[in-house]
Amino acid sequence: MPVKTAKKASTKVVPLGDRIVVKQSRQEEVRASGLVIPDTAREKPQLGKVIAVGPGRIDDNGKRVTMDVKNGDRVLYAKYSGQDVPRGIFGDEDEYMILKETDILAKLA
Repeated sequence: MPVKTAKKASTKVVPLGDRIVVKQSRQEEVRASGLVIPDTAREKPQLGKVIAVGPGRIDDNGKRVTMDVKNGDRVLYAKYSGQDVPRGIFGDEDEYMILKETDILAKLA
């Protein structure tokens, strides 16, 4: 009898306005010197990969302003910005954030 495998829950997220969903990059657990950094001492990451982009904000004239980032871009964002997404909502154990476009400081080439 074949064994059935459970499928991962796949959630599609569509950010609204000028919001962006970013998959956070993990910080190195071991430094070059061999020092192991525990979870409690790690800083919040500031690098991530864009996985979803909203349509953009509406300006004062009622026109849509397009976003400067797109899916797949690697970005650097402000340290204490955005909203953490509960772990496991995308069917994996990665960490995600929802940011406003103004919280993004730079795109990495």
